[in-house]
Amino acid sequence: MIIPIADLSEETLLNIIEGFVLREGTEYGEADVSLQDKVQQVLAQLKLGDVLLVYSELHETVNIIPKQQLGEFELSETEQQ
Repeated sequence: MIIPIADLSEETLLNIIEGFVLREGTEYGEADVSLQDKVQQVLAQLKLGDVLLVYSELHETVNIIPKQQLGEFELSETEQQ
């Protein structure tokens, strides 16, 4: 299920993004990028709709996925139920 980011408080949304960034260990190339900058980059992608905030009822988790992976996410949710 897609979670509309407008339905969340800013604090909650930023905490979810921070957890995602820390969990993913995203590589940003040779230059060091601060946690705050990484969070802002993901927030910008969410606002543009390039990535989506999704809730897995099966796993009871929230994740951020590329928009192109939404079909795969939904399929995996229905197959495992």
